[in-house]
Amino acid sequence: QVQLVESGGGLVQPGGSLRLSCAASGSILRINTMGWYRQAPGKQRELVASITSGGNTNYDDSVKGRFTISRDNARYTNLQMNSLKPEDGAVYYCNADIRTGISVPTRTYWGQGTQVTVSS
Repeated sequence: QVQLVESGGGLVQPGGSLRLSCAASGSILRINTMGWYRQAPGKQRELVASITSGGNTNYDDSVKGRFTISRDNARYTNLQMNSLKPEDGAVYYCNADIRTGISVPTRTYWGQGTQVTVSS
């Protein structure tokens, strides 16, 4: 069974930094794109950043220059968040497109989410 487990959320003051991590486990043949989404109360879930297996990255305009997504290896992704603003506060979810077998289609998996609160 495939699982994505996030860690690293918490409370930080405006201007501060946090680093989120996500680890994929289970019977995995290949992970394509991994990404981070966030959802604030009353708002839709939105893409924050993503990274392909080849290292190509994509960022929402609101986080460009402040957040950096990386992959330590095929199963781990990190999101370094600097210069945090109150509007960055949300539940952050890890997301990955994973293939679990040769004859199995790629599907999208989600982590359980980790809370990020930016407040003084």
